[in-house]
Amino acid sequence: MGQLIYVETSIPSFYFETRPAAQMQARREWTREWWHIAILRDDLVTSLGVINELNHTPEPKRSECLELLDSLSFLDITEEADDLVEAYIINKVMPADAAGDALHLALATIHQCDILVSWNCRHIANANKTPHIRRINGRLGYETPVLITPLELLNQKL
Repeated sequence: MGQLIYVETSIPSFYFETRPAAQMQARREWTREWWHIAILRDDLVTSLGVINELNHTPEPKRSECLELLDSLSFLDITEEADDLVEAYIINKVMPADAAGDALHLALATIHQCDILVSWNCRHIANANKTPHIRRINGRLGYETPVLITPLELLNQKL
């Protein structure tokens, strides 16, 4: 068994990216390349939080993204996760949106995921925020998953 990897909303979204900008197309290709390796090698998980966010995506992309996640296990959203979300918001670790980035980080943390993979480089896969996240998680008795993009994971596996 490989690593336990939490798949955040931006991953299926970029898997089906259609914007023509070169940067967007590159992220789509890196996401697809990583996905095809990881789905065979690692244990990919997600949550209803991701599904709820994807439900706001226009069709046909919404259905494609949801179908991509069909084979993944879903992590339970527990009271412990809700408490951790609140701690993240109070400590300004994540934006004050209990159903968004804070929830993804809390779920990956309490379920002891090895990695949280995301293209959200502003709030999740942000090296400048990682020390603060580690400090808060450590103070609360949690290990912090590796917060990383598919491209960084691809570079590690090569």
